[in-house]
Amino acid sequence: MVDQARAARLAQRIKVLVAEALRKRVKDDRAEAITLTEVRVTNDLQHATVYYTVLGDAAASEGAREVLAANHGALRHEVGRQLTIRLVPTLEFVADEIPESAAHLEEVLAAAREQDAELARLRENATFAGDADPYKKDAEAAAEADAGPDGNEDTAR
Repeated sequence: MVDQARAARLAQRIKVLVAEALRKRVKDDRAEAITLTEVRVTNDLQHATVYYTVLGDAAASEGAREVLAANHGALRHEVGRQLTIRLVPTLEFVADEIPESAAHLEEVLAAAREQDAELARLRENATFAGDADPYKKDAEAAAEADAGPDGNEDTAR
């Protein structure tokens, strides 16, 4: 089992190296829109998963995926050249869906806030449909209820 702190340091180092290699070695304009968000390394340090996001629409995302696939070997070579470990981990590039999920969640929360504000506006001018206390009885009905079946006060209570 490998030290978790070492794996975390290696993941951070791989993230920096891949970002620098994308900036310096990859000669494609589509690579400029790629942002590396996280790198996770397996416990045996043999495999690294690189998560990335892309500024732009679906076409930009597809272009970034193509750039990463085309330059996969060059990026791994650059990581291996800069790292001082015996075995260079394989790199897997995965599009990070967290920003899209967060944006969707923000939209849902905004819609919920709007509905709450609408209910608050409706509540300001609202009145009860009947009396304020629908269980309130008038004095005569209360006196009849207190009297027993023979008309006398019910003392058995």
